[in-house]
Amino acid sequence: MLNLDPRSIILMAGVMALLMSVVLFFLRRNYPPSIRGLSEWSAGPVLVFISTLFFGARGMISDLLSVVAANVILLVGLVLLYFGTQRFFGLPKSVKLWSTLVFAAAAFFIWTHVEPHYGHRVMMMALIMSALSFSHFRLIWCRGTRSVATFLTASALLIQTLAQVYRFVDAFSMPADDALMIISPTQSVVVTTYAVCILMISIGVVLMATDRLRTELEHLASHDSLTGTLTRRALIDICEQEFERGKRKPRETSLLVMDLDHFKVVNDTYGHQVGDRVLVDFAARTKALLRRPDHLGRFGGEEFVALLPETSLDEAVIVAERVRAGVEQGDAKLPTCTVSIGVAQSQPGDTTLDALLARADAALYQAKAEGRNCVSIAT
Repeated sequence: MLNLDPRSIILMAGVMALLMSVVLFFLRRNYPPSIRGLSEWSAGPVLVFISTLFFGARGMISDLLSVVAANVILLVGLVLLYFGTQRFFGLPKSVKLWSTLVFAAAAFFIWTHVEPHYGHRVMMMALIMSALSFSHFRLIWCRGTRSVATFLTASALLIQTLAQVYRFVDAFSMPADDALMIISPTQSVVVTTYAVCILMISIGVVLMATDRLRTELEHLASHDSLTGTLTRRALIDICEQEFERGKRKPRETSLLVMDLDHFKVVNDTYGHQVGDRVLVDFAARTKALLRRPDHLGRFGGEEFVALLPETSLDEAVIVAERVRAGVEQGDAKLPTCTVSIGVAQSQPGDTTLDALLARADAALYQAKAEGRNCVSIAT
């Protein structure tokens, strides 16, 4: 490795970056728009590839292209990768800061084109790249989930940071004459590290996007797309788990079955879009009144079910009354709506959810029969 030709390594790094850019481009086209940052992630490696072409042509084209343009394009490509990560995590892009640094670097490179000094140019490039790589590393390490994708990407960025710090220190002893293509152990190590890190970063962000997609698909499979509450199947599974725990250690579990009163009238009068907003508002208000261990699910249409683990019947009634009052208060921008609630508590003889759900349903029908907008307790 120590005797590898720097020009070959640089071009190889560019080709690998281009291939990963193609992968990211097709991911961007096929992944949902909720996964952001893919455009920047796919554009960044393209600029890295273009910069390597200019670097590789050092001595065969104008220094204005192979030195000034190559370094600036490389920085812009790496900044785009960083912007993509910021967007991926839902953060605003720090355009002002990094644009200022890139313009300052461009001005410096133009000056070194007029007054050539290889060591000074390497120092400036290494300083900015180490700062950018460390900022990128810190962002992913602090914001990313603890996964293989996060570890791979963060490790590559940290290695890149250390390599650029080493290159910055080594630049103090570099000559004024251009030494990029000179074969030396230091040059080979730094350039090879850069090539490998670019590939690892590209693979890492692909894996991060894949992990995000899997997470979103799992969420969609278990959550109602409109209200964000659990689906019927997901809530039933959680209830069954609670019953299994209850067999090992007896504890009280309560269930609320809630139905919005005269919801069909809302749809018929105001339209389904307004009806959807009423459902979303109801789900948000109800979730805000539940505890962290509680679970809220949509069983269909305007019917919702809340599971309250380790909650007595009296406590469940208090929660139900709070939900009823909150819905009755409503949102001034939405049609007035009320809710009827049936409350039931698990019994020692319950072995499945069906018995508890049947009692809560019966209590709901009792609430409807009593005039709606009330809470009824299962006997």
